[in-house]
Amino acid sequence: MSATTTIATPVIREVKYFLAHTPGLVRHGVKVAEDIARKPDLLGDIQSHLRPFSDAVSYAPNRAYLGGLYPDELLGIERPWGQHNGAWDRSQPRGEIMPEEEFLCLLKIVDVADLVSLDEAFIGANRQALKDHPLIEDSDLEKLGEGQPNSAIAEDIWSGVAMPLHMRDGTVVGCVRRAHEENASLSAEILLENLACKAAAVMAVRTALGESIDAGSIDYVLNTGEEAVGDAYQRGGGNMAKAVGEMCGLENSTGSDVKAFCAAPVHALVMASTMVASGLYKRVAVIGGCSLAKLGMNYMGHLSHDEPIIEDVLAAIAVIIERDDGVSPVIRLDSVGGHYIGAGSSIRAISRTLITEPLAKVGLKFEEIDKYAIELQNPEITEPAGIGDVTERNYKLIAALAVQDHQIARDELPAFAQQHGMPGFSSTQGHIASAVPFLGHAVDKITAGEMQRAMFVAKGSLFLGRMTQMSDGFSFILEKNPSV
Repeated sequence: MSATTTIATPVIREVKYFLAHTPGLVRHGVKVAEDIARKPDLLGDIQSHLRPFSDAVSYAPNRAYLGGLYPDELLGIERPWGQHNGAWDRSQPRGEIMPEEEFLCLLKIVDVADLVSLDEAFIGANRQALKDHPLIEDSDLEKLGEGQPNSAIAEDIWSGVAMPLHMRDGTVVGCVRRAHEENASLSAEILLENLACKAAAVMAVRTALGESIDAGSIDYVLNTGEEAVGDAYQRGGGNMAKAVGEMCGLENSTGSDVKAFCAAPVHALVMASTMVASGLYKRVAVIGGCSLAKLGMNYMGHLSHDEPIIEDVLAAIAVIIERDDGVSPVIRLDSVGGHYIGAGSSIRAISRTLITEPLAKVGLKFEEIDKYAIELQNPEITEPAGIGDVTERNYKLIAALAVQDHQIARDELPAFAQQHGMPGFSSTQGHIASAVPFLGHAVDKITAGEMQRAMFVAKGSLFLGRMTQMSDGFSFILEKNPSV
């Protein structure tokens, strides 16, 4: 870089989300599948606790995720939130929730290796709905095809080369074939996870592009999902970023995958910002598809309380970072916090490196952050499972840090946690729940002049891979554009 190069200010131009309601796929979540294999009678109990699409659409946390409710509004809705059903639109300000019929068709549309077969009657019944969808193109319908006879699908399943695709009521409407007889990375189960991740990310990206952002203007794509695309010789090699970009017409972009467990999206948002700030690229997309492996992960808690299984949605996100437009909120690169290797992995050490030190570095007090976004997991998922309210605990911890730093009095801790925190409202799909569900809300509030800044804090569990005992984390501050 030459001495005369000007550092560009990175801003968030767009944030969009996507949800797919997939109760029929709950049985393929890792925890659920393992339990059914040990105790097949569980399947009937699980199916009887799966909720219909209308309940998922009206569920308040889902609406909050898609921008239809500000998170603090959840405090005014009596729990359980699922008791408040109503006729809500599947399309919300920052994305949509798609029914399982259409999402299963999407699996076929994004399938480039002829792995998915869908029943011809099933496709016939759902083709018009896809044709009417504003983000489904004619070329998508061509890829969907006309389907296969039910007998051919049944033969693939019976012979063991394919796994079935079910609807909520247990009806088999298709199958996913393995791509190799012995390669575990190309088993039908893994391929289904990857196809679902790709399909969800494609919809999030298409939503983010909308009518105002030219697909050809995206220079680079950073994917942050927890999928593992590869074969026996390079498990998790990727590249989901380019696979999604291909489906979204990002013809001038290249890309790669960022792996950092739950912290990956925040890592990638900072990476994208540095790419823009350096002048390397003008516009970068940060994306994250769903984690089908975590579908129904805490289902047993719901069964034990005779409650509907609400871990039945697959989530995705897409964020567009670009050079300063004079309006959009700014990612402050001087505020970035990272859990460095020598810090230690205690909760106190992680919190210090991600929150206390970055605030001190830029001369801000704890109370000068309007909202902290951290692990935003829906408590109605975690509490029945005995995990408690993860989000609430995190905000009490942040308030305790402010007390330790002598910025607030101890008796102010509860009020601080409520004012600068929020109720959890995200699905528990790791990288999705970690901070970024609030990103769209923050952009709206900051742009409207109702908020000055928000801090995004993500933590990651590196020890799960058995290569280290360390944790991980990354953070940054999103702030009002100084030109406004």
